[in-house]
Amino acid sequence: MMLSPTELEIIGLSLKVAATAVLFGLPLGIGTAWLLARCEFPARSFVSGLIHLPLVLPPVVTGYVLLLLFGRTGPIGAWLESFGVRFAFDWTGAALAAAIMGFPLVVRSVRLAFEMADPGLERAAETLGASPATRFWTVSLPLALPGILAGGVLAFAKALGEFGATITFVSNIPGETRTLPLAIYSLTQMPGGEAAAVRLVVISTVVSVLALVASEVLVRRLAISRVRP
Repeated sequence: MMLSPTELEIIGLSLKVAATAVLFGLPLGIGTAWLLARCEFPARSFVSGLIHLPLVLPPVVTGYVLLLLFGRTGPIGAWLESFGVRFAFDWTGAALAAAIMGFPLVVRSVRLAFEMADPGLERAAETLGASPATRFWTVSLPLALPGILAGGVLAFAKALGEFGATITFVSNIPGETRTLPLAIYSLTQMPGGEAAAVRLVVISTVVSVLALVASEVLVRRLAISRVRP
């Protein structure tokens, strides 16, 4: 299956957007998941519901809110523009939209991993004089690693398939914001574009399946390594 330079550009942009979304969204998701799993505070249920809101809202609503906030005339976008940082109608905006849409998946996976970890191990480390930061990095985080991997892969796959929020926030600009889903949509609207759309559908499916298989293999290896003495 031969791919044209334009199709290769679309695939490369999609991978860059998805990788950037995971790179910046995963650390924040881990911290948020730990707070929800380990800390009691009055607004915890509200915060949890707010985090998961992108899963139930229409994606175009999320994209429109991002446009209002991060657009060039928005309160955040106008301030960032003064520093030369721009999200609206740029590939960085596509990464931001993908990160926000995948953020609930990261938080849910990692939070479950933290909640399933044995708290007795953290208490044992505390009795040995380990500081909260040391307990987090040496006990909590390694125990939650399978959930972190799963959340990262789910966020990556979600970023590859993100459409509604992306097209609303950054439009469908060739070479700049046209990721795989947007390109497939554009090709289906063009006479004679079916063959190229099918090629991109196959590529998108293969990349997503490979990511999921890689995650499953890594999680299994981690589980086996913990069982072995």
